[in-house]
Amino acid sequence: HVQLVESGGDSVQAGGSLRLSCAASLNTYSRYCMGWFRQAPGKEREEVASISTGGGSPYYADSLKGRFTISRDNTKNTLSLQMNSLKPEDTAMYYCAARWASAGYCPLPLVEPNYWGQGTQVTVS
Repeated sequence: HVQLVESGGDSVQAGGSLRLSCAASLNTYSRYCMGWFRQAPGKEREEVASISTGGGSPYYADSLKGRFTISRDNTKNTLSLQMNSLKPEDTAMYYCAARWASAGYCPLPLVEPNYWGQGTQVTVS
């Protein structure tokens, strides 16, 4: 049974920081491309950042470059998102997602993830 469990969401003031975590119950976690998505009320879900199996060459949405950092720990089956200089427009539900890396390749940005977490709420005021 595959589970992606996000944590770390909170309410913070503008300019603050948060670190989101995703714990993945995937037997072969290191063979999954991973990503963070977010969805604000009334808006479409958008990809925030994604990362390849080995952690190199991550993708970031253009508007977030320099503020957010994605990372993964394949020894702990975890994915993280460090968010700095938060803005009210960053308010959203944040989701962790996983996609099997066919032939070991991760096309980024992440397309059609196989698995999704339940989300963690980030509110910036």
